[in-house]
Amino acid sequence: MAAAVLAVTAFATACGDDDKKSDGKADKAPAGSALPATVDTTMGKVTVKDASRIVPLGGDIAQTVYALGLASNVVGVDTSGAVLPESKGKPTFGNSRGLNPEGILAQRPTVAIGSASVGPRTAIDQLKAAGVPIVLIPDSSKPEDAITRITTIATALGVPDKGKTLADRTAGEIAGAKAKGAQAATKPRVAFLYIRGQANLYQIGGKGLGPDSMITAAGGIDTGTELGVEMSAALTPEAMVSAKPDVILVFQKGLESVGGVDGVLKLPGVAQTPAGQNRKVVAMDDLELGGGGPTAGVALNKLVDLLHG
Repeated sequence: MAAAVLAVTAFATACGDDDKKSDGKADKAPAGSALPATVDTTMGKVTVKDASRIVPLGGDIAQTVYALGLASNVVGVDTSGAVLPESKGKPTFGNSRGLNPEGILAQRPTVAIGSASVGPRTAIDQLKAAGVPIVLIPDSSKPEDAITRITTIATALGVPDKGKTLADRTAGEIAGAKAKGAQAATKPRVAFLYIRGQANLYQIGGKGLGPDSMITAAGGIDTGTELGVEMSAALTPEAMVSAKPDVILVFQKGLESVGGVDGVLKLPGVAQTPAGQNRKVVAMDDLELGGGGPTAGVALNKLVDLLHG
């Protein structure tokens, strides 16, 4: 949903990890791989000839690669992809906004794939200069974007048939969740708060941020967008009182960073809102709210239940 989700991805990967050593093994591309393949990217057309050593840049990108059955071809991930079970033991090289190009090149990648907002640009330029095909696709701004992202990724990695199957399944799950949200008897006012207690960072989300489109698709009203917030703004008592949310939505990591629901209720203005008075604070995983991968429909269905339950 990613510049949307990408804002979400940037938030979710605020801190990088130290690089880990590669096991040095090279995996073979899957049998029947439809390569070479040429795909449209945000940097123009790119031809991928070899998907035996894949570097996914972003958690939702890694999710997609794994869902396509290519886990054994992944030679490293960024920190947002490192949280996935399939990434256990794989080298990491910074977060999606602070990539370590030397760490990536050490894995001898045959293709790197990510959202347009990954960076810094100097890192992308360094990978490109080293001859690594870089497939950058538009950031996700709504749940349906996951469908085209899956298709593009699958084509670039030489498994278009698997991509179609995955995209069709995801499309059906998104449609079902949206229908469920539209049929709900309630239409809750929702404030998405991006909070990181350890960094004293407290913001209210709005238009253009990934959760905005998820809230709308789930049959809710994004109060930050209603207030005219673009992407995000500092959380103030005035903003919260004006927003009058019925539900406070946060990332799970953010909830933990302030000590749970009680910590959220201590944030500026929250206790004075209907959500605060009813302790209606719900949390979802960072990747779930991003909505740019194959779990977009499942995550949206979960959000419907959280908002209307």
